[in-house]
Amino acid sequence: MTATLVAKHLAAGHGDRPLFSGLDLVVAPGDVIGLVGANGAGKSTLLRMLAGLTPPEQGELRLSPPAATVGHLPQEPERRPGETVREFLARRTGVAAAQRTMDETTQALVDGAPGADDAYATALERWLGLGGADLDERAEEVAGSLGLAVDLDQPMTALSGGQAARAGLASLLLSRYDVFLLDEPTNDLDLDGLERLERFVTGLRAGTVVVSHDREFLTRTVTKVLELDLAQRQINLYGGGYAAYLEEREVARRHARDEYEEYADKKTALQERALTQRAWMDKGVKNARRKAGDNDKIGRKFRSEASEKQAAKARQTQRMIERLEVVEEPRKEWELHMEIASAPRSGAVVATLRDAEVRRAGFTLGPVSLQVDWADRIAVTGANGAGKSTLLGALLGRIPLDSGHAALGSGVLVGEVDQARRLFHGPETLLDAFRAAVPDTEPVEVRTLLAKFGLKSDHVLRPAETLSPGERTRAALALLQGRGVNLLVLDEPTNHLDLPAIEQLESALDAYEGTLLLVTHDRRMLDAVRVTRRLEVADGKVTER
Repeated sequence: MTATLVAKHLAAGHGDRPLFSGLDLVVAPGDVIGLVGANGAGKSTLLRMLAGLTPPEQGELRLSPPAATVGHLPQEPERRPGETVREFLARRTGVAAAQRTMDETTQALVDGAPGADDAYATALERWLGLGGADLDERAEEVAGSLGLAVDLDQPMTALSGGQAARAGLASLLLSRYDVFLLDEPTNDLDLDGLERLERFVTGLRAGTVVVSHDREFLTRTVTKVLELDLAQRQINLYGGGYAAYLEEREVARRHARDEYEEYADKKTALQERALTQRAWMDKGVKNARRKAGDNDKIGRKFRSEASEKQAAKARQTQRMIERLEVVEEPRKEWELHMEIASAPRSGAVVATLRDAEVRRAGFTLGPVSLQVDWADRIAVTGANGAGKSTLLGALLGRIPLDSGHAALGSGVLVGEVDQARRLFHGPETLLDAFRAAVPDTEPVEVRTLLAKFGLKSDHVLRPAETLSPGERTRAALALLQGRGVNLLVLDEPTNHLDLPAIEQLESALDAYEGTLLLVTHDRRMLDAVRVTRRLEVADGKVTER
């Protein structure tokens, strides 16, 4: 069925910190609304509210018709212990919950419970609408088309990262919700997956709200943009696509700055006039007092009238100041100013693989012979599961080879942002996890560095594992600035970063002078970052393009 989701005057906050208030939104059939804003602006919170998973502090939600289904697909698909791929797909598509409801109403029908007929009919309609009748057949077909060549009855926890990403995409492609709420659906997808996702989203009749930091995906899919502007404490809805939003936002910000400067200039000029008039008035009063003994009545009267005129002018100027329509100064947004600290250069040869092979559970990388030289800037591309991360692990000596030879060159200092952000997944605090990587850095210096990346006092003493994906990524980037590196290895660095941070990372990479290994499916980043070599990984084979 077609459905419309209406939000009225929604408000949310984190503790004492407000996120947004007075938010109105209509998600109509065919809408694809891009939800944008800095990390921490409340995008995921809003999606959870729209899904009915988190109650708003104020406001209301209305779904028309009330029986319509709303699908919320979070940015980190939960892989539950013991859950098979098939069960994962059923849960993510809503079919599993619909099946449970239908089983319950069937039992109530057998027991002759009052109203069981209507409840069963409603449950059946919901199950059918979500695609429960043919989910198994469609699941096999979609999995095959995505190259997810696994037994759907095996545990999700047994899948590799690339396979899990394909399973997550499959769950979306199999979904038949009436309203879709997608939180970072582009994360971990390869180029083929991104193209499939784009076709799916643009082909939906259902209304969709999507959070994504993939600029190309937003450009190709969204019809409107809802901006949560945390700095200005504003909510702005822009008609048109993502490119139109960028232009309109720039014009709006320029106008806001111009209006404030015009107001500030006018107020300053009036205040200066008032000061001058008061000074003249005071001078006239003093002159009048000094010449109070003067018998010239006409002179005394003239001086008195002049002083009164100046006082009247000063009062008039003050009223003009008070009548000015106040224009608030646009708040300066927090900006990430990122640098990558360069260590002294390494030797001429940074890393080598010679006839290297890695064999894992039916997958083989290699044999690979590859040499990375000083100041090479290498982009590594390929489908999920092709072996890109395995290649990086073999080059860095982190993954043992089954045959062949691997070596790092002399003087190589590695700085790495890996897909899993492993360093910040443990129970220790963020401060302790960070200091373990830079033990010679004082805690106050660590706090200052993390604050530059938007990680303040309420973050540093939290267990690292409680950080959001975006916060873990920023901590990993802060580490690159906190210690010198001459071999920079970035594996999907834009995952979970907000758009300003991605642009800052691109700028920092442009200024970085060491050796770079970059794995990314971000099409804008591949165009923006200067590279000298490109490696394509396909089915465990590495070729240079």
